[in-house]
Formats: sequence, C-alpha cells, structure tokens
Amino acid sequence: MGHPQDANPGNFFSVFSYNTGGTNAACALQCCECLIYVHKTIIIGLMKKAKDIMNATNLTRLVMALAVLLSLVAIFLVVTKRTPAQLRAGRYNECRSVVVVSSGDTLSKLLLEQGLDHNDVNVIAKVLKQDAEITTLRAERDKLEFVRPKTDAPVSKIVVIPSPWRQVELTCNESGAWDCKTVDIERDTRAVYKSGEILDGDSFYLAGQRAGVPAGILADVYDLLAFEMDFERDVRAGQKFSVLYEENFAEGKKIDNGRVLAVSFEALRGNVQMYRFRKSDGTYGYYDEEGNGAIKSLKRTPINNAKITSNFSRNRKHPVLGYTRAHKGVDFRASTGTPIPAAGAGRVVARSYNRGHGNFVKIRHNGSYETLYAHMSRFAKGVNVGTNVRQGQTIGYVGSTGYSTGPHLHYEIIKNGVHVNPMTVKLPAISNLDKGEKKKFKEYLKTLQDGMQYLEKNPSMYIQL
Repeated sequence: MGHPQDANPGNFFSVFSYNTGGTNAACALQCCECLIYVHKTIIIGLMKKAKDIMNATNLTRLVMALAVLLSLVAIFLVVTKRTPAQLRAGRYNECRSVVVVSSGDTLSKLLLEQGLDHNDVNVIAKVLKQDAEITTLRAERDKLEFVRPKTDAPVSKIVVIPSPWRQVELTCNESGAWDCKTVDIERDTRAVYKSGEILDGDSFYLAGQRAGVPAGILADVYDLLAFEMDFERDVRAGQKFSVLYEENFAEGKKIDNGRVLAVSFEALRGNVQMYRFRKSDGTYGYYDEEGNGAIKSLKRTPINNAKITSNFSRNRKHPVLGYTRAHKGVDFRASTGTPIPAAGAGRVVARSYNRGHGNFVKIRHNGSYETLYAHMSRFAKGVNVGTNVRQGQTIGYVGSTGYSTGPHLHYEIIKNGVHVNPMTVKLPAISNLDKGEKKKFKEYLKTLQDGMQYLEKNPSMYIQL
C-alpha cells in the first residue's frame, strides 16, 4: 500500500480494470480493500488541497489572478471595439474612394469613370434633382464618395457631400434601382470669446487678427459695426473690443465658424454693443442692451474698411472745379473695381451718367431716405431703374468717372429731400423688440453676459448655449 499513483483516479481505474479478471475470493477481497483505501486517500487529499487553497495567502493570489484576467479581457474589448465611424461604415471590408470635384468635372464624367453605365448615370442625375435638389456640382467644393463591397466589385453606394453638414446617400438596392436619402450631420456648436485692444497705428482688422478672431468673423463684425461706426474716425489707440462667436465641430474636429453672437466696441461716440437673439417667430436679429434693433435701415459706410478722403461739408473747395461749394456726401478711397454694396434695401430710381457724378446709382429706401453712389467705373449686371435690391447687394464698382481726381466712392444720404451727414445722422432701426420679447431678451442677455465673463477669465474654454 501507499503507492503514489493510487491518489490518481485514472491510474486507479486502470488498475481496477486490470484486477477484475480473477475468480479467486481472496483476490476479490484484496481488491475491495484496495478500493476502500484509494477512496479514503482521494478524499483526504482533496480536503487537504481545499484547506491549502483557502488560506489567506493563496486566496489573495487567486483574487489577484482573477483581477489580471479581467483586465486583459477589458483591454481586448477596448482594442477591438469599433469606432462610430466604423459602425456607420457597416463592414470593415468595404472599399471607399473620395473624389473632390475639379474644374470641368460633371456628374456624368465622374460616374462613368467609376464604371457606371449611361443608364445608371441618367437615373442618378434624375434622383438627385428630384429628391435632393442637386442639379450641378461645384468645383473645389463638392465631394463624391464611392463605396464598393470589395475592390473589384461595382459601386453599390454613392455619397454626394455638398457641405460639411449635409450629405446625400444613393444606395443601389437588390432590384438595381437607386434609393436616395439626405443625412444632416449633427453639429457640436461651441461659443468662443476673443478680446483685444487697438494699438498705435492699428486698424480694427489688424487688432482683430492679433486677438485671434478669424478673418470671416471679422468681416461679419465689420458689417454689424458699420451701422453705428465710422471706422476711419471712430477707431483710436487704447479702445477695447470683444467678440463672441460660434465654432462648429463634428466628431471632435473643427469644421467651420458659425455666427457672431455678441460684439462690443469702445467707440468714440460710446460703447457699441450688439447681441444676436432669436424671437418667438423663429427669426433672428441683433439688438443693443435695451432690446432696441442694432441693425439700421442704412449703413454709414457702404464699403468696409475704406478710408475717408473727404467729409460731408457745407463749404468745401472742389478739387477739380477749384471753387468753394457744398460737399453733400462722404468720399471713400478704394481701388478701381472694388464692389459697391447697397447701404440698405430699396428700389433703384436712377442709374445714369452726368458730368459731376459720372456713373451713379440712386436708391429709394422708404418714404424718407434715399442714397446715392457716384463715380462708378461700371454698373453691376442686372441693376436697372426699377430693380429691387437687398442690403449688401453689389450695385456697381468703384471708379473715377465724372469730376474726380482718383478712384473713390462718393456716398450721399438724402432724408426727406435734404442731404444729411452719413456719419452723424440718426438712422432708423429695422425692428425693435416689443414688451414681451424684451423680457425674454433680458433673461437671455443675462445668461450670455455671465458666459462671456467666465470666458474672459478662462480664454481657453468655451460655452454651449
């Protein structure tokens, strides 16, 4: 007795099976005793092992081993997890190619290059026109993505991307027809705050660039402030300004800039403040702190960032004629061919030429106001007497026609038939908020100003409204 292999059940059955072939009673009894001994040995051995395992040291080792195992499983799951983009893609083995539309490209040309036949091209063009209102492709702006199940397979899906926030998906179904679906991309819009100060020799544009305001946002700010400011005379060293504007992100990546939400400028005539607000009817406007309309019916300076060369005056010596007479407008220096936008919405009542003004356009805005634009090199296409124009629409181009010593815009505002100084006249607002809207505006303004104060102290942060 006491064989080491007796504790192994496998060896036991092998031995037992070997000894069951005898017929001698003594041998049978010996086998029974052997069986009882082995069972006893196994039970004692298992109890001893369990006791050893359950002691504190081994239990700690067991827990640590399980923890390590679970960590490895978690790491494996994270590494092999599919990203949202992969989930949208559907299958890993899809073959995708993106084509940026170039000058001279047509939808037909691009589709044929991808192996589609003329019938598919005609069907796709018709579907895009009917279901997505896409009739043409824009060079350097639009993109097309072609999807195949595998490299050598025909195109099964086409994605037309006309903007970062919209894409049109065309999918070839089992019957060979093309299904169209428009997908709007969700925006992650963040409000960003920038502030700066005008230094000696600065223009507002240079100061804005130094403060980190994007060029497109600066252009929008110019358009807003032009209702209240003369950028030639109102900008001085030491003045401070701030801008709150939107940045649009998708999947953590910045795509473009949004709208100006608030702007403040310490002008000579007072602090100019404008805040963007959505009214109950869904329309948006810009308002001052009191809820009065900040967008005026006319702009003081039609051409942004243009330098004033001659002010409004009742008594000025004419540079060409040589004698003194009233200068009934303001002259803005600009290079020949610079677009001239309408200072406000209205109807063209004159488009002509005379010796003094050269080529000029006159616009009637309402019963009280008219504006005149003189010395144009040429008129904008489609602008004729009787044409209705919107604010900011190009009506002509800077020149030096008529009595002029160089290219510039001569700009006049006529109020009730009398010429007034464009830089000082009080201009009417397009719309003010009523009592109920003003209450909502004040509540929104408090939230907006609190956010701006936070961002002023934490310039690297952003807020979401």
